[in-house]
Amino acid sequence: MLRHALFVSLIVLLAACGNGEPVEQSIRPAMVVQPQPATEMMDAYAGEVRARLEPELAFRIGGKVARRLVEVGDQVRKDQPLAELDPQDVRLQLEAMRAQVAAAEANLQLVRAERDRYKTLLARQLVSRSQYDNAENLYRSGEARLKQVRAEFDVASNQAGYAVLRASQDGVIARRMVEVGQVVAAGQTVFILAADGEREVSISLPEQAFERFKVGQPVAVELWSQPDRRFPGRIREISPAADSQSRTFAARVAFSAGKVPAELGQSARVFIAHNGEVPLSVPLSALTAEQGQPYVWVVDPRDSTLKRTPVRVGAYAESSVPVLEGLQASDWVIAAGVQVLREGQRVRPVDRANRTVKLAAKE
Repeated sequence: MLRHALFVSLIVLLAACGNGEPVEQSIRPAMVVQPQPATEMMDAYAGEVRARLEPELAFRIGGKVARRLVEVGDQVRKDQPLAELDPQDVRLQLEAMRAQVAAAEANLQLVRAERDRYKTLLARQLVSRSQYDNAENLYRSGEARLKQVRAEFDVASNQAGYAVLRASQDGVIARRMVEVGQVVAAGQTVFILAADGEREVSISLPEQAFERFKVGQPVAVELWSQPDRRFPGRIREISPAADSQSRTFAARVAFSAGKVPAELGQSARVFIAHNGEVPLSVPLSALTAEQGQPYVWVVDPRDSTLKRTPVRVGAYAESSVPVLEGLQASDWVIAAGVQVLREGQRVRPVDRANRTVKLAAKE
């Protein structure tokens, strides 16, 4: 009886499994990466993210710094006051020029009245022509003097405004060069402003390999905060002279991509290729082989299914392997667990932080 009962139970179980309904399979997450330029074929240079424009802000007149209104790292807007000089001297100079303007105006009124009186007397032939000409010259001199002192008053008024240092444009205060109470000369740098807008990476190029670098040369930039991503860039400028102490040439690298999440002061590495084409590379964990033929799993961006893709590889590195043929830079490759995957399997692409990755379909 027990054997009969087990037989019946087995038949019922098989009937339930064979009812024609497909068994739904769960979509497993799979870590994906994109091929990167092989670092073994590139030189890496440490750098720092800087602003494209870094104007040096200075007072246009000399004086004693009375107030400092911002600190390093503060966000400022155009025309925002940053620092002030002791205004006493410029105010006194302005008052002196205002008094000279008043004196010149009074003198002009006097010589004008004198000229008009001599003009009337000349018409009655009570004074000579030379006496009238002298009065006319005094009037013209007084008029010129008034124009001169008014111009000097405008200069003094401008200098009174120059006692307040204002931001030339929106940005962030990158450096501060003076302290309150310090006496500064006209044109002496007070702040360095990192203007809002485009960001670049500042690097130093070695003297012994200087001939390999040129303006416009393509590079790859890796931010310290995002070590798994490479951003395309180019060398925008190279200093024509080496630094006297380090004997390196300062260079600026501009990002080629539209918007890059680079913040001021971040550390970065700039990868510059050796002469010749640089192959792509993938992590060692992404590579597997069957019957001596290496291959990787490439994710189809349209439906997130897997495709076995044979590749030709170069010499293995410590953590990556260069791919000479078989991959494109836009491909998405499974980076781990490749031994348990199968052709056509559907996956959920994620990054190293287990965040879902949206794959862009190829054109």
